[in-house]
Amino acid sequence: MPKATLDSLPYRPCAGVVLINRDGLIFGGQRIDNPGTAWQMPQGGLDYGELPEEAALRELTEETGVPRDKVTVLGQTRDWITYELPEELLGKLWKGKYRGQEQMWYAMRFLGDDSDINIATETPEFSQWQWMSPEALIDAIVPFKRDVYKAVFDDLGAWVTPL
Repeated sequence: MPKATLDSLPYRPCAGVVLINRDGLIFGGQRIDNPGTAWQMPQGGLDYGELPEEAALRELTEETGVPRDKVTVLGQTRDWITYELPEELLGKLWKGKYRGQEQMWYAMRFLGDDSDINIATETPEFSQWQWMSPEALIDAIVPFKRDVYKAVFDDLGAWVTPL
């Protein structure tokens, strides 16, 4: 895709969740649509008119089965964090309408038990899940999102502590 065309595409607005358990570990899910290593935190696009925090809570439930009453929102990133899609994915994801994503991330404390997590949702996004350290998540995310995860943990890392 020519640079001028790429520059004219907007970023897809998105919200994400750093779900922190009592031990200070973070929910990570292996993407169901990626045959390689692609662990990530719950995240997804904003619906028209939806506020980022509401989108984050909705995506959390849609992807993990965790209801709103099982989390407390602790904080959010200072600003939107953006990333560009790698060239091989441009025009393939999101019907080619976006150059990447701009994301607002929320730290949320998980108040439930592991049995409250159910990734076998209506439209599953994860094939398996586990509690992970920030470093393990950064290492396990697809490479083009590593800087995003580093920025998220720079902003929200103070919340990633055991109870």
